Amino acid sequence: MGAVSPYGQLARSAARSHVLYAPRRTFTSTVVCQAQNDNGNPPSNKKKSGFFSSVKDWVLGESKPKAAFTPMAPKREEGGLGASSIFADDVGQTSGPKPSKQKKQLQEQQPGQEEEALPLEMRNKNRMQLALNPNPQAQLRWEKKIITSQIRKRGRVSKEIQIKRTERESMSKSHWFKTSVKKLNPLARQIAGKPLDEAILQMRFSKKKAAKDVLDHLEHAKNVAMVRAGMGLGLPSGTSAEPVTVTLKSGERKKINDPTSIYIQQAWVNRGPYGFGMDHRARGQINRLRPPATGLSVVLKEEKTRIREWQQREADALRKRKTQLWTQLPDRKISAQNQYYSW
Repeated sequence: MGAVSPYGQLARSAARSHVLYAPRRTFTSTVVCQAQNDNGNPPSNKKKSGFFSSVKDWVLGESKPKAAFTPMAPKREEGGLGASSIFADDVGQTSGPKPSKQKKQLQEQQPGQEEEALPLEMRNKNRMQLALNPNPQAQLRWEKKIITSQIRKRGRVSKEIQIKRTERESMSKSHWFKTSVKKLNPLARQIAGKPLDEAILQMRFSKKKAAKDVLDHLEHAKNVAMVRAGMGLGLPSGTSAEPVTVTLKSGERKKINDPTSIYIQQAWVNRGPYGFGMDHRARGQINRLRPPATGLSVVLKEEKTRIREWQQREADALRKRKTQLWTQLPDRKISAQNQYYSW
């Protein structure tokens, strides 16, 4: 019984019923797309007429009609070069879509201008507004918040805002240096609190390897502060300031001749990503190296800020001394005496 085929009964029943077994198709059929001619028209499916064709159809039978033509996608249009492109032909003829009718009219009216020069009134203001004000609702909320704050404070400005309005500041962060925090941190402590020109001079003659990168960053930070924040440009013409001697937090006395000169208020080190390197050792072994990367950030301010901070420290110290000063009670008569203690 084990040697009998399990499909024998199925084959015998199919033979008795005179039904042939057709296996199920496993591959899906797709409609065959016909290619187009050179002119973009589909091939003609018209039946040929003639004596030999009719005899062939009578002997072999009429041929089955072919599948209907499936529309193809439109031809792809390739772009071209502009009229002012350096890759255009010597003659000046370029391929690609032609300029729009509006631009063509503008070119005819103003032949001397370039193709890109479009008047401001002809530009799409909606697209310009997307770039200038991407979130108008947030701007309305911010304006409402500022107006509400001014009404509540009755136009008074806080001390922090007043300082930001009257004093200039510039922060600059460098790129990643190929050095460690341990090597760069002493240089950051060396230049902190010094005038910018003096810090640049010290980094110029320093023997440290990272001093060259710090020097380049300080020069870049100086240029950014002068261009963007207008720092270090000197006093207006016809004005002069008397030199002021201030005492720093460290106890050092410093003489300031120009209150608009730049100094480094803060300087700190930023830890960056680690790199990857290979150290080839004996017996074909390789050790993995992780060279560190470190950045430097500096905050530049004018000497006017240092003068204000010194004056504020002096005022606070004077106020504390006055509170600790003993004063004698006024000499006046004793009144409201009682035979019992009031406590």
